[in-house]
Amino acid sequence: MSDVNDTFLLKPDMSRTNLTRSVQGFDQNGDATDINVVEERPLTIFLNNQEIVTAMTIGDYPEYLALGFLKNQGMLGADENVLGIDYDEELETAVVRTDGQTIYEEKLKKKTRTSGCAVGTVFGDMMEGLEGLELPKTELRTSWLYALSKTINQTDSLYLNAGAIHGTVLCEGDRPLVYMEDVGRHNAVDKISGWMHLNNETPDNKILYTTGRLTSEMVIKCANMGIPILASRSGFTAWGVEIANQVGLTLIGRLRGQRFMCLSGRDRVVYDTK
Repeated sequence: MSDVNDTFLLKPDMSRTNLTRSVQGFDQNGDATDINVVEERPLTIFLNNQEIVTAMTIGDYPEYLALGFLKNQGMLGADENVLGIDYDEELETAVVRTDGQTIYEEKLKKKTRTSGCAVGTVFGDMMEGLEGLELPKTELRTSWLYALSKTINQTDSLYLNAGAIHGTVLCEGDRPLVYMEDVGRHNAVDKISGWMHLNNETPDNKILYTTGRLTSEMVIKCANMGIPILASRSGFTAWGVEIANQVGLTLIGRLRGQRFMCLSGRDRVVYDTK
């Protein structure tokens, strides 16, 4: 097995002091105590000159979040050329610039709030983009799941430092590659998507690990990113399971220690650990 502790390409930067704030409170005995709480700040995302959405986020990696959100919402096609991303910290805006004209007024009128946290919106038909989708027939070894779960849970993070936050990790085999956190699990996934796009990372042999629930939108995002395996220490929703079966995505939930449940895509699972 590889030394997974040294394989992160990007993980939570605990030296960034602006992501949390110390707040005084009182414990169950009435004693004063200071605790760290996660910061929230708005980020308004533009596609060229059109305002798309304002997301509440912890404020790290705004370029990845903006690009990944637009990609995962189907607002940037595979043939669209991204010229650049302009982030203005003072104005709290991120502008994704492309070489083509993009108009989404009608879709913005139809936006629907879903069961997700923070940026949990989809446009029109939630299944748009999944028709005819074929996910790669890669394998998933149970030993990889156990190694990933142990390493991710022991990695220093905002969750361990302050709580009230979700994490998403892009993995390959038993190696965690990119670990993103945010107040909404969808934000964390969008950051992963943006990182993959800007770094030309292929999804074929990847695993997406999330601390959040395996809802319909999480399944749809993972499938549209081309990632064939989605795993979580949390549970499922019925619609999430139904869509995963429909698109042939391997869905692993309740992953804790050496226990898990697979509710879709069992054909990829190799039981190499008993």
